[in-house]
Amino acid sequence: MAIRRAIGKAFGVPRGGAVALAASGTDSELLALGLSHLPVADRPITTILLAPEETGSGVPMAAMGRHFAVDTARGHDVSRSEPIEGFRPDTALISIPLRDGEGQVRPAASVEAEITAAVASAIDSGHRVILHALDLSKTGLLAPSMALLRSLRSRFDGALDIVVDACQSRIAPERVRDYLALDAVVQVTGSKFLTGPPFAGAALMSPAIAARLTSGVLPVGLGAYFSQGDWPRGATAAHRLPVGTNYGLLLRWRAALAEYRSFAAVGPAQTTAVIERFKDTVVRAIEAHGIFVLQPVPALQRNGALWDNERTIFAFAVREPGKSGRLLDPAAMRLLYRWLNADCSALFVAASERALAARICHIGQPVALPNTGGAQTGWLRVSAGARLISGEPSHRDLAIERRLAREMADLTTVFDKIALLHANWNRVQAADPIARYR
Repeated sequence: MAIRRAIGKAFGVPRGGAVALAASGTDSELLALGLSHLPVADRPITTILLAPEETGSGVPMAAMGRHFAVDTARGHDVSRSEPIEGFRPDTALISIPLRDGEGQVRPAASVEAEITAAVASAIDSGHRVILHALDLSKTGLLAPSMALLRSLRSRFDGALDIVVDACQSRIAPERVRDYLALDAVVQVTGSKFLTGPPFAGAALMSPAIAARLTSGVLPVGLGAYFSQGDWPRGATAAHRLPVGTNYGLLLRWRAALAEYRSFAAVGPAQTTAVIERFKDTVVRAIEAHGIFVLQPVPALQRNGALWDNERTIFAFAVREPGKSGRLLDPAAMRLLYRWLNADCSALFVAASERALAARICHIGQPVALPNTGGAQTGWLRVSAGARLISGEPSHRDLAIERRLAREMADLTTVFDKIALLHANWNRVQAADPIARYR
């Protein structure tokens, strides 16, 4: 109860709203779909996902009420892609890309027209629609605009459910309140921007959505993923789920909330300044080497001068060794990602190169996006998180400037190590150093 209340306070859930806990962002997808089955699922459901390739890999299956892995957070063995008991088996899925066939971001007007047409067509066919807004994707995309969501809510009212994938948690409480005012379910996690432990998800609900939990019954198959303790007190719709509490999940959120409190204590001017410094460091590091391509991202369509207007995710590609100029494909970028997490010093002689190659650099895993000619490019990611802004306990005795200088030096090291590995690709590939994820 206390953890859910603290999450609600942190993210701006209004009085009468509610918070339900989930082991991950993908688990919260099942939670949101379950809410659309209350009080009864008397109509077919159409789920509309935006850029599913830039969200969790299991999201499309979870959005249709199917098992998205071979086991669950509660330790049940399940069959991946099989329907979960109690969900409508005829749920349809529509995927709307945010990029074209060459990986370029589509115009917002084109995307929003496609969203509107898909929602209208499904509702005209007698379906209940669940529209998944994206705030933000793995590469920092936001869609659709708040203006479109308000228009769709006004036009279609109760025939439309809105779910906002804010699992990156790169979002100010004011934005969350705007979404909840539309009776959207907002999905967040404690492990992305907040830099807390992994496997800590939650769904934030407005008072109107929370009221659904007082009637009907949630799909019984959710018992493989949730217990009654994950749901708000008084959620009678969860009474058929197993009795119990996921104490590990509570502890993970406790750690994430500690990170949030430290972040929230930093003033807005300092927060923006640190994010800007991070961005400038990324740009300088990329420009220092001729092998990187920084992915362009449109400015976020947000109102007001809040910290979440700033870009905090930076995806970049790496050119193939040699003179082709082509960008590395996802398989090659996965190799590079693994080598970044390996001590490669044994492959070098010069002391400076050995020291650099020994560094363990843990960054965002590559995202596969389309490129020209039907090929794909792998994009690695670096991102600013709450701990960069607030600091961490081991840095508490450092002056802010000294701490940030160390952080930016570490960030630059990532690109310097990639450049070193790139210049010696054949040698590194032959050795294929073992990653050490620590």
